[in-house]
Amino acid sequence: MDLQITKTLVIPSNEIKWRFSRSSGPGGQNVNKIESRVEIIFNLEDSKVLNDYQKAILKINLKKKLVKNCLCLSVQEHRNQLLNRQLALIKFSSIIKDGLNKPFKIRKFTKPTKTSQKKRVEFKRKQGVLKKSRQKEKIYQLLEK
Repeated sequence: MDLQITKTLVIPSNEIKWRFSRSSGPGGQNVNKIESRVEIIFNLEDSKVLNDYQKAILKINLKKKLVKNCLCLSVQEHRNQLLNRQLALIKFSSIIKDGLNKPFKIRKFTKPTKTSQKKRVEFKRKQGVLKKSRQKEKIYQLLEK
């Protein structure tokens, strides 16, 4: 079953690898017997459907979700493997679609303004005075022998 991401982008089923395992959570004895947890593994580098530009954009936008250029997604929300598979496909397609559409911004580093620096130092000074006023006065007595 091929997965349609957009009108023009369709990922064939042979590029998506499936893995199944026992899931944690509710289900009683079912948890110990049935492999309802679903994992999808999609290798960006080996994909023949995505062009180089799409691969580069996905690498930039999904860099926190990629492990060795593979997008791994696991779902174990339902007790049924079929429902988890369907949910995994929906999540997978939305991640790819958002990754392709999301424009990425490069952060422009700026220095704090002089006013903000003065405010910060003034606030620190006031906090120090406030904490000092809360302290008990230390009285040192000279012990005579």
